Amino acid sequence: MISDTRHNNTDTPPSLWRNPSYLLLQSGQIVSYAGNQQQFIALPLLVLALTRSTVQTGIVLGLNTISFLVVSPLAGALVDRWDRKRTMLVCDTGRMLLTLTIPVAFWLHALSMLQIYLVVIGAGILGTLFSVANTAALPNVVTRDQLPAALAQSQAAYTCIRTFGSLLGGALYSIGKVFPFLANAVSFGVSALSLGFIHGNFQGEQTGARQSLTKTIGEGFSWLWRQPLIRFLTIINGADSLRYGAGYLVIVVLAQQLHTTASGIGFIFTGAAIGALSGNLASNWIRRRLPFGKIAISMLWLEALMFPLYAVAPNALAMFFIAAAEELVAPIYNISLDTYRLMSTPDAMRGRMSSTVQMIIQGAQSIGAIASGLLIQSLGAKGSALLLGAWLVLLAVATTLNRRVRHATMPTDQ
Repeated sequence: MISDTRHNNTDTPPSLWRNPSYLLLQSGQIVSYAGNQQQFIALPLLVLALTRSTVQTGIVLGLNTISFLVVSPLAGALVDRWDRKRTMLVCDTGRMLLTLTIPVAFWLHALSMLQIYLVVIGAGILGTLFSVANTAALPNVVTRDQLPAALAQSQAAYTCIRTFGSLLGGALYSIGKVFPFLANAVSFGVSALSLGFIHGNFQGEQTGARQSLTKTIGEGFSWLWRQPLIRFLTIINGADSLRYGAGYLVIVVLAQQLHTTASGIGFIFTGAAIGALSGNLASNWIRRRLPFGKIAISMLWLEALMFPLYAVAPNALAMFFIAAAEELVAPIYNISLDTYRLMSTPDAMRGRMSSTVQMIIQGAQSIGAIASGLLIQSLGAKGSALLLGAWLVLLAVATTLNRRVRHATMPTDQ
């Protein structure tokens, strides 16, 4: 529900450093995410070393996304029915045991592709459940005033790990092919241990009779559809993610056409990571000074105006600054949008809302990534960049014309 009161609160929220439950949750997730990054780098390298097949490697990489998309609607319903803390503990313990089987089988000379397939699918299912439960639980671990800062800190930490974690993953793989998997298994154990020390509930009191699982899932979709502002912004978010998925390959091909080396392309995406980190740090300052609707509209317009600049960039250095500027904008919008969705959604519905949103975003990114090759083949890299820029302009225009967005502010306590 949209509040009619303008959000211009400059009060400083309580420090997250004084919230031990959040610190335990966040520290465990940072360690776990760092471990996942090591496995993300090592997995295709291990499959190529075992099979020398790019087809097998593509199947393995695709299985995780497929698992996520298939399980997401069910995960949301289960997370809203089950105890979220216990669910997260079981998921982390299960992922630890599954991941450990890879180094053990490798050292016993018994590792097969079937085992890798099963581990990737199982870990993908458990990871989807964990991610949805973690998102739904966060508003019960922090206060409403702390929620935007918590989301910003989480994204900042993940950005840093994404930036520097690849270097560590490559170093571990060079020491031993399965060392990254061992590190990931340990990280899941650390995350489970930190969860065990957290006191308090990860969800509110459940009321009413328990429904069938099918009805629970349907109720989640129905609730989201009846929220016109959240529904509209989720569609816009998915459409933006479609462009994001296609944009990666477009940027790479444009850089190659400028005779940029592999290290130079890495330099461009380092700029994106630096911009994202800066955006995370700036998000709360902007959120306290602008109402949510103005943030949504202005950030989408800035993104729409910057992306076409890739098509006319003269060199890798210019692309570095474009990437940094574009990624500076993205987290400011995303953190505000995530905060709005979590504050607006009843606790009993947060799992289903989170899973639906994640499914739309991940699915759109996957479709965009798949379509990017055909798009470049048809229009060329520069034409594709301009078309994707025009797509972003359409999204910005539609958002600007939406009266609900223009007048939207963050929900207030009733």
